[in-house]
Amino acid sequence: MSQLGPDAVRSALISENDLLADLAQTSDPETPIPTCPGWTLANLTTHVGRGHRWAAAMVADHATDYLDTKAVPDGRPPRDAEGADRWLRDSAQLVLDNVDGTGAGVPIWTFTGPRPAQWWIRRRLHEATVHRADVLLALGHEVTMDHDIAADGLSEWLTLWQTPGRGRSDALLAEGHTVHLHGTDGGEWSIRPAGAMIDWDDNNSDAAVEVSGTALDLLLMMTRRIGTDDPRLTTSGDHAVLSDLLAKTPF
Repeated sequence: MSQLGPDAVRSALISENDLLADLAQTSDPETPIPTCPGWTLANLTTHVGRGHRWAAAMVADHATDYLDTKAVPDGRPPRDAEGADRWLRDSAQLVLDNVDGTGAGVPIWTFTGPRPAQWWIRRRLHEATVHRADVLLALGHEVTMDHDIAADGLSEWLTLWQTPGRGRSDALLAEGHTVHLHGTDGGEWSIRPAGAMIDWDDNNSDAAVEVSGTALDLLLMMTRRIGTDDPRLTTSGDHAVLSDLLAKTPF
């Protein structure tokens, strides 16, 4: 499965973050977000904007260790609506600016081990895409997303769970348990156990359970924004294998 190129990822980070800001600008900040229990829209936008600034700060500092989110510069949005809107929009651009200033290939701390600074652009993009979906679902709106962005988001999410260790002692998938995701609008994701973690590729292979749907609906399912019984999905095989994987891979 090919992924978005660096230029496309940069552009998408800004456009997706702006779409989230547009929603926040026209909605009640106290709107509950059911897919993020206990959060309001204001909590969600603060989480996304602070997360962007957290990544940007680590990139700027050539971080080799975790940065406490409480230490993030300008980690809280202004109290006024106009200032909060500008703060959220600027936060995504700050990621790009700091990657450019530091150098895209410079190793930076990540929760998957040291990665090139530009790794954070893709991670922050898909943090924004899924949380934009949270807001749309909360508002009762249809979730829409460019196919290539959704497909890349699914690939990026699975790749995060390839990292050895990540503090796990129990396997995400038992030996012999495999999951195949079929994108009805293009794309294949075959997931198999790899020690405590998973591995995946874009082969169309037999699996214990197969799920078909658009790349967006598969992304929403894997990040637990819609259920496996959603009518937009078609599932065959051992549902328990899929349910177990989802339970162990929270967004």
